[in-house]
Amino acid sequence: MYNAHDIALLLARLQFAFTVGVHIIFPAFSIGLAAYLAVLEGLWLTTKRHVFLDLYRYWIKAFSIVFGMGVVSGLVMSYEFGTNWSVFSKKAGPITGVLLSYEVMTAFFLEAGFLGVMLFGMNKVGRGLHFAATCCVSIGTLISMTWILASNSWMQTPRGYTIDPATGRFMPDNWLAIIFNPSFPFRLVHMGLAAFLSVAFVVGATGAWHMLQARRNGAISSEPVRMMFSMAMWMAAIVAPLQILAGDAHGLNTLKYQPVKVAAMEGDWQSESHAPELLFGIPNMKTEHTDYAVKIPLVGSLILTHSLNGKVPGMKDFPKDQRPPSPVIFFSFRIMVALAMLMVLVGFWSLWLRRNSTLFTNSLFHRVALCMAPAGFIALLCGWITTEVGRQPWTVYGLLRTSDSISPIVLSSMVFTMIAFVVVYVFVFGAGMSILVRVLSHAPQEGERDLGASHAPDILATRAHPFVVDSSSGQGV
Repeated sequence: MYNAHDIALLLARLQFAFTVGVHIIFPAFSIGLAAYLAVLEGLWLTTKRHVFLDLYRYWIKAFSIVFGMGVVSGLVMSYEFGTNWSVFSKKAGPITGVLLSYEVMTAFFLEAGFLGVMLFGMNKVGRGLHFAATCCVSIGTLISMTWILASNSWMQTPRGYTIDPATGRFMPDNWLAIIFNPSFPFRLVHMGLAAFLSVAFVVGATGAWHMLQARRNGAISSEPVRMMFSMAMWMAAIVAPLQILAGDAHGLNTLKYQPVKVAAMEGDWQSESHAPELLFGIPNMKTEHTDYAVKIPLVGSLILTHSLNGKVPGMKDFPKDQRPPSPVIFFSFRIMVALAMLMVLVGFWSLWLRRNSTLFTNSLFHRVALCMAPAGFIALLCGWITTEVGRQPWTVYGLLRTSDSISPIVLSSMVFTMIAFVVVYVFVFGAGMSILVRVLSHAPQEGERDLGASHAPDILATRAHPFVVDSSSGQGV
């Protein structure tokens, strides 16, 4: 039987998982979309083709919505560290708190300083300054990701610390070792590629939707629609295979530093050489066996160690109280890998269609691309679940248990706040997503109106700012 403390701990973990799971989508979206906007504006300034400006003005509307939801959802977690995880904050705060403050002082200030110019300054500042503002916001999102992953990676593979014997707090000893801990480079690359790939499939799905709509209405897709679909498919074809390679390198790193996580996500109980790969099964934590296992001989060792006779760890090599819940990460990992392979196939398919000059006319491919819209974000969430649940039962791996990190909370308050979070999040972010879908449901047009433009005639603006594009003709004035 579970007591009140165990249930409160479970609800605290579920609450943080829920809030982080919602939040992580928006920063990933912002990272990929900000980079895409910087590329679009750079191409417009370089080539003078107004199709890139039209796409920039179209997607910056989506960026403003996504960025706002990311900021709102991120604020909640900072409070949760104090309300639900005060022991963790007290002990790990000298390291994680400093890293998160670096994120605020660098990335957040950079984004906040140039976001207004990026969103509303196209008709008010010069071309070069506006492009610089867009680049600064994009760089700011990448810096933010870097500091957040440095903090989280330290929790996975802690280095460069000492423990104060009087308080049990983790004190910084070597900041370079803390930041560049063993898992940080692999996770940074993996997360960055995931953000770019997720946005590529959203952009591609949006283009596919509008091409299907145009075909249904007997019309020809506009140049901005075709251009954004083409750019998205190029991104998918290039980045998806790179993500597979990055994931493989990340897996080798995890095998070295967190072997029990690899054993749990593979459903392996006995360590063995010439290990098979389990395509399917149901890991049973009580019987210490994976039921209904479907295996491919030797492939497990080949994938995990790059050798047919490589030794793969088993969960029985580790004490029961140090094993993560295998069923959760066993399936989350396989969903992530399956979606990654599907994204690779879609990217290669687009190359074949491009070679045959049917990329913009193959309706079957467009329907597949439309269905792939959430694939990147689902894979990202599954990867996050695999990483974070696989770290259990630790908050700081091997040093601080999750059960010892929680605040002295009351069960009734956890029940109330959990229900409140779900209701508020569904309402607020459901409304935000509906607005985003409504914005993207309108196809980009030649001469797309700027986000900060009024509905009044543009004649005064065009006289004052000679590089403005007239919204009716799409020509430079």
